Amino acid sequence: MGATDAASETAETVTTTVEVNLTGHVRSAAGTHQVEFTFAGETLRAFLDAFFEAYDVRDLVIAEREADATTRGWARVEQPPGTWRKNPEGEQTRPYARVLVNGVFNENLDGFDTLLEDGDRVALMKPFLYCV
Repeated sequence: MGATDAASETAETVTTTVEVNLTGHVRSAAGTHQVEFTFAGETLRAFLDAFFEAYDVRDLVIAEREADATTRGWARVEQPPGTWRKNPEGEQTRPYARVLVNGVFNENLDGFDTLLEDGDRVALMKPFLYCV
């Protein structure tokens, strides 16, 4: 390996350390409510891949298909009002589960492409309930 290849490989190996908060069923399955987690990369997608490899909670949080992302009885919304956004299929959460970055739902940021920095807070929540 040449000097250019070594420098390129070092530049590509970025690690990020975030504070992870877990609630409800995710907390029970992981056996902890909070953990500092270091992963290779700097996106929410890279974090989730690494975290789900270390903690077997993916099926509690992520819906693989659109049908798994909604609860029976909820109205389908073809044209969401205002600035309401939805992640693409495979990047949505299961009913009553949410992923937040620094207190903001990931779909209101850049979805799984949201950039993370050292010290950011990521929350994996199930159940998530919102009351007005």
